[in-house]
Amino acid sequence: MSRESTFSFTRWWGVVVKEFLQLKRDPVTFVMILIMPVMQLLLFGYAMNTDPKNLPTALIIGEQSQFTRRIEASLRNSDYFAITKTLDENTARHALAKGEVQFVVSIPVDFSRRLVRGERPAILIEADATDPMTIGGALSALQGIVESVAEKELTGALGHVRGTSEALSIQVHRMYNPEGLTHYNVVPGLMGVILALTTVMMTGLSITKERERGTMENLLALPVSPMEIMMGKIVPYIFIGHFQAGVIILLTRLLFRVPFVGNPFALYVATVLFIASNLMLGVTLSSFTKNQLQAMQLTMFYFLPNMMLSGFTFPFAGMPKWAQVIGNIFPLTHFNRSVRGVLLKGNDWGDLWPHLWPVALFCVVVMALSVLFFRRTLD
Repeated sequence: MSRESTFSFTRWWGVVVKEFLQLKRDPVTFVMILIMPVMQLLLFGYAMNTDPKNLPTALIIGEQSQFTRRIEASLRNSDYFAITKTLDENTARHALAKGEVQFVVSIPVDFSRRLVRGERPAILIEADATDPMTIGGALSALQGIVESVAEKELTGALGHVRGTSEALSIQVHRMYNPEGLTHYNVVPGLMGVILALTTVMMTGLSITKERERGTMENLLALPVSPMEIMMGKIVPYIFIGHFQAGVIILLTRLLFRVPFVGNPFALYVATVLFIASNLMLGVTLSSFTKNQLQAMQLTMFYFLPNMMLSGFTFPFAGMPKWAQVIGNIFPLTHFNRSVRGVLLKGNDWGDLWPHLWPVALFCVVVMALSVLFFRRTLD
């Protein structure tokens, strides 16, 4: 009987020890095993919230009266609304278009007079409906807030309409997505998600593939600087990223009928910055890896929180502050806002600038790190 035909605990234990030694020599995989479950638990447990609260809200108060002060106080005390400022009409709508506020609540000049006369005045709610999931709970809460104010303030001659819909009305304008179509939010966001995953992975695997094939020696022997190598490696993938972006935009218009009302050149610039930042990140991640498996592991380690905290999967406004701070570091967060702003809101340069410079800064920092950690030897 051959030795292989019988099970040997000694040989088995030797294989076990060998695998532990391999893990010890592969710190990237070991870190992934330890950190990935913790990261997923924190993201899903704390950062994911389908009922966002403390949504930034602007007020347009046409008059100061007992009723308007009560409504304003109730909104400020609500968990759903965070009153950031009281603005005039033009400034408030511009803030809504730039994404600085989620709601604009307008109370007309003659609100109290019409209310006392029983003319059923209207409170206008303008909501940024680019993400329908974000505003649903807040709009439902608003109805309860107004009814509560009516219950407390409408007494005497108006007591017969207290707590009913006959006293006043709420008019909701769902801006930029009046039908509340989910794919108006999801499909533009998919453009950033697809580009983020493919561009980081392409450059990360490109360099590690050269190391595994042995062609990296020839590249390192050339009289070129690390910066020249980095820039030369990413140029072909910039064209690939442009092709992907063009296909996605085309299908977005043809298949899903998502509107395109903004500046195409502004979206092009935002796309170029986003692609460049992800390609440089892929190069940087490859500096810490020795093979393609490690490169893919680091790519997924970056991509998971990037997607979760960018506002693509769950409403960004519903995340805790620490998650929003981390999310604002990732280029995908700003690119999602840029592409949705251009397609749905008609954003132009002034509106996109707050989302362009963080991506450009990320690109510069990552480029500096890639040059700093680039290995000129194969050791």
